[in-house]
Amino acid sequence: MNKKKTVVVLFGGQSSEHDISLLSAKNIISNIDTDRYSILMVGITKEGKWLLYNGSIDNIKPREWEKHASPAFISPDATQKSLIKINKNKFEAIPIDVVFPVLHGLYGEDGTVQGLLEMARIPYVGCGVLASSISMDKVYTKIIAEKQGIDQADYVVAYKKELKEIDKVVSKIESSLDYPCFIKPSNAGSSVGITKAHNREELIKGLNLAAVHDRKILVEEAIIGREIECAVLGNEEIRASLVGEIISAGEFYDYDAKYNNEESKTIISPDLPREIVEEIREKAIRIFKAIDGQGLSRVDFFVEKDTNKVIFNEINTMPGFTPISMYPMLWENMGISKKELVNKLIELALRRVDF
Repeated sequence: MNKKKTVVVLFGGQSSEHDISLLSAKNIISNIDTDRYSILMVGITKEGKWLLYNGSIDNIKPREWEKHASPAFISPDATQKSLIKINKNKFEAIPIDVVFPVLHGLYGEDGTVQGLLEMARIPYVGCGVLASSISMDKVYTKIIAEKQGIDQADYVVAYKKELKEIDKVVSKIESSLDYPCFIKPSNAGSSVGITKAHNREELIKGLNLAAVHDRKILVEEAIIGREIECAVLGNEEIRASLVGEIISAGEFYDYDAKYNNEESKTIISPDLPREIVEEIREKAIRIFKAIDGQGLSRVDFFVEKDTNKVIFNEINTMPGFTPISMYPMLWENMGISKKELVNKLIELALRRVDF
């Protein structure tokens, strides 16, 4: 009888998406095949403290889970491949086989944790260092899309230090883009720090807000159209799902519209011409390959009103697994249950050729 492999589910983190990570982790842990895997739940607090969680899955809630946890961290020592548990100044090394880093946003989805796991030579779910870091940075993702010849919104890049001369920045943006336009931190997730500007005053406010979240700021033209998402899965052989549509209750799909407004909707297999769906699927795979993706990603597009032109928006290398998240729903629509999907992702991690 084969011995169970030990999987560490890593959740929480220091990003603005900490609470979303907890929701995703609960869903993932609930769907891991415990006949095949032993599970260690490791959380990272908002302050960056690593803790081995020993409580119920139901209590993986903001701050609550920390009450039932003890200090532990993944060793970067490649000869150990272990979780180091600390108890009264004594250290215990627990062997581990694979890590599922359910971390969204900075310090988790951006290549940092992936780098630690590469050093430790521990297989992990999802994209590698390069793909994770490029995809987290919206500006560099756009550069990759440009090289692929994939249509996307026109944009201007600004930097936090430039805002000391705000009039120059505004003039540069207004000479390239019309209102309305979107202002985004280049490195942030769940639409945190994103605003839509209809005039100069709103543009200045949006630039200052984005600068709170990142030193690099992306300003994009507003695309009028439908928001469409596609899921990809695989290492060498990449599959793309059919598509889903986001109907935002707000003016755009910001954090509040995603997680706090019940009037926002997700539609699986929306009414779109077949050739448009196939174009989106093909471009999703092309972008995933271009960033050197592995495991999973969700690729987001617009279908422009009137023209039906497919316009790339962004790629997310660790998409949400919450009850309202599109990624698992898209695969369920393809006949792959959450349980099958979660265990497939772990299998893909264990089969990666670079470990």
